[in-house]
Amino acid sequence: MTKPRVVIVGAGFAGYHAAKTLSRIARDRAEIVVLNSTDYFLYLPLLPEVAAGVVEPRRIAVPLTGTLKGVRVVIGEADHVDLQNRWVGFTQAEGEKNRLAYDRLVLAVGSVNKLLPIPGVTEYAHGFRGLPEAVYLHDHIVRQVELAEQAEDPAEQRARSTFVVVGAGYTGTEVAAHGQLFTDALHAQRPRLTVRPRWMLLDVASRVLPELDKRMSDTSHKVLDRRGVDVRMGTSVAEATCDGVKLTDGEYVPTCTLVWCVGVRPDPFVNELGLRTDRGRLVTDEFLNVPGYPEVFAVGDAAAVPDLVNPGKVCGMTAQHAQRQGKRAAYNIAASYGFGRRKPYKHHDLGWVVDLGGKDAAANPLQVNLSGLPAKAVTRAYHLMAMPGNRTRVSADWALDAALTRSAVQLGLVPANAVPLESTTPEVATRSR
Repeated sequence: MTKPRVVIVGAGFAGYHAAKTLSRIARDRAEIVVLNSTDYFLYLPLLPEVAAGVVEPRRIAVPLTGTLKGVRVVIGEADHVDLQNRWVGFTQAEGEKNRLAYDRLVLAVGSVNKLLPIPGVTEYAHGFRGLPEAVYLHDHIVRQVELAEQAEDPAEQRARSTFVVVGAGYTGTEVAAHGQLFTDALHAQRPRLTVRPRWMLLDVASRVLPELDKRMSDTSHKVLDRRGVDVRMGTSVAEATCDGVKLTDGEYVPTCTLVWCVGVRPDPFVNELGLRTDRGRLVTDEFLNVPGYPEVFAVGDAAAVPDLVNPGKVCGMTAQHAQRQGKRAAYNIAASYGFGRRKPYKHHDLGWVVDLGGKDAAANPLQVNLSGLPAKAVTRAYHLMAMPGNRTRVSADWALDAALTRSAVQLGLVPANAVPLESTTPEVATRSR
């Protein structure tokens, strides 16, 4: 008897944990296939530490083969889904077209950078969603500090020593916090550089980390202020140019660095499926099924899953939701084959952690607000618990960073033209369909 095939598109938090859970509970009763553009699961929360040279890049790239036992891994980019005939079309790394038939399909395609129609952003900004972008930003920061040290013109020194981050959410706040510590360390090693590197954090919101508890926001803002990060709330970029940015308040800031962290939106692939969406996310029921297609499940950032804890809303685009939706989808798929009983997805937030570099962090595990070293301990413990692999290597990097001077060299492995913003189409208002 032929085994049923479950195809999981995407190996982010949702797809990876769907595959891992299903491989454990299926026990060879189904063929599980993961289709992903890379051969690793990327632990996104530690990307700022890669950019700042705290953690080596490969530490947060957990290989799919070997950690997903009994799962077939196919490397390729999904480009078509035939819902009637039940197959997924994809393009392999070297351009060859292929397809995978499925009995059950899990769509976990994730998200991409959110773009706004601001002149110059796609040409001069870099996003921060993947490993190449973090590696590039690390090299770029080192290069700008080195060039600033060599510059004879004070104006050029200031421009090269100014780093602008747009978006004071989770990622942007951590990038600015880690970045200021990193450039301070570089500055201390270069006595000829008379200008202290300056980081700016911009957002149209009224406070840092607007999506989190206000006490965490206040803690993070105080740390940034203490380090000298120029935090500008209610301000963003009106135009980006090759030698600086014009802000919405009219000020022009000369800079060679613009990091785009304004948020994410569902992968545009979702819009090509012809299914009902809500703000670009696939509409599902509480069991993670796509209406009208009981064999199709959608999870993670690309899915508009009803939030049963907050009736009338959909679950946020967070790693917590994605990971737990992936696991619940695995159990519901097993139930569809007669193993167990399907259940609706329901999850209460366990709290948040924000690593601000050095000895600073903000956390509210189980709604208990922490800062400083206690928050740091909780934050790192959470990351080690959440990572599906490489825990010892990450711990070793943290220990070495605490004990030794941080190595700061640019390897030039990722050129600027290799890491453009992921989408060249600015976000505009769209209707659900």
